[in-house]
This record gives sequence, structure tokens and C-alpha cells, in this order.
Amino acid sequence: MSRVFQMPVASVYPLYVTKVERKGRTRAELDEVITWLTGYDHDALQRHLDEGSTFERFFAEADLNPAASSITGVICGVRVEQIEDPLMQRIRYLDKLVDELARGKALQKVLRQG
Repeated sequence: MSRVFQMPVASVYPLYVTKVERKGRTRAELDEVITWLTGYDHDALQRHLDEGSTFERFFAEADLNPAASSITGVICGVRVEQIEDPLMQRIRYLDKLVDELARGKALQKVLRQG
């Protein structure tokens, strides 16, 4: 099992915030992206962060957006649509969305709405 599966989401979340804010985006936009992917509302997301949920638990309890399969592209040199492990693919979906947000892509496009 990959070590990242046991990492607390809360340990990576501040890095996501820093990444998007450095590029002029907001934490609220980041949270919107995460809630779109996972189906969590703001309170549920915050609860997972506060409780130190691992990526494994975070995604096990998530109601993954059906449009998540439309997330394509390369992250860390690997095409996300070709990742075989479902949990790793979900983690990389999140990474890809954060990257798109940080690169200035329109929020509607990041959320696969247009």
C-alpha cells in the first residue's frame, strides 16, 4: 500500500492552500473544488481536516462526483485516466484539479461545467 494512502489530508491541505493562493486563487475556491470532487459540504470537509482523516478514509467516505472520470491529463508524469488503483486515481484527480486551479483555469472549467 502506498504511504500516501495513510497520510492525513490535513497535512497536505495547507500545501494546496499555499499553492493556489500564491497564484491568486482563494481557499474558498480550493474548498469548492474539493467539495465538487468528494461530495462533502464545507462542514464535512472541515471535520475530516480536524480529525486527521487519512486519504484512504477521506475518499472511502466521499461520494465521488460522477464527472470525475472526465478529469484527464498528466500529474507527476502519469496520465490520471490510466492509473489502475482507484484510491491513487482519486488522490491524483484531486492533485490535478488543484493544479488546474493554480494555473488560472476558470473555475467552471475546473469543475467540468463548460
